[in-house]
Amino acid sequence: MHTTLFTGTAFAQVTNEAENLTTQQQGLISIAAYTANGDLKNLTQALNTGLDAGLTINEIKEGIVHAYAYCGFPRSIRGLQTFMTVLTERKAIGIQDKIGNDASPISNTGSKYERGKKVLGELSSAPQDGPLTGYGAFAPVMDTFLKEHLFADIFERAVLTYAQRELVTISVLSSIGGVEPMLRSHLSISLNVGFTPQQLKHFVNVIEPAVGKEKAEAAKSVLTEVLKSRQK
Repeated sequence: MHTTLFTGTAFAQVTNEAENLTTQQQGLISIAAYTANGDLKNLTQALNTGLDAGLTINEIKEGIVHAYAYCGFPRSIRGLQTFMTVLTERKAIGIQDKIGNDASPISNTGSKYERGKKVLGELSSAPQDGPLTGYGAFAPVMDTFLKEHLFADIFERAVLTYAQRELVTISVLSSIGGVEPMLRSHLSISLNVGFTPQQLKHFVNVIEPAVGKEKAEAAKSVLTEVLKSRQK
């Protein structure tokens, strides 16, 4: 049996006037974090809470699918299986959850690599036309996979906005830990897609129950660095 932790409001795009994250955004954070760390008991509660808050079935499903790019197929598949059970149990007691929008077909037939470069450029506000460096130069195939699959195949799907996808991403990265450079990049992208510093500070508070104090403090430290660099 599920417990409603907060009431739902209509999901809204990120706005600069918002002081804190919406209940739906908080729901995505918790679902992504518990999926990433394999805590299926608490994931069950988070899924119920997210649905009660107004997240659609397809938004949650897409969030769990998106998470696999950062925490792997096994965690994501277990998350989807848990979600299937939750939906069955809710339906059995008469709860009719909103399905939401399906992913629209991707009509762009251009090179997936170039499309991925374009999406990454939009997210990072940085040109992607220079020579490969770092891990990309060391293992060019990883750069290809990243741009073609993550930033083309996944980010181009319309079920979730860029802002929602970044919430899922920073939640998973905070959960798995030890990936501070990637978390730093995606916290910066989160600012680019419209989240405010206050909302990202709220994110750290929201995620702490799912990841523990140590990882939440690590995320807070990375966020502090990102915000300081933006002030220069």
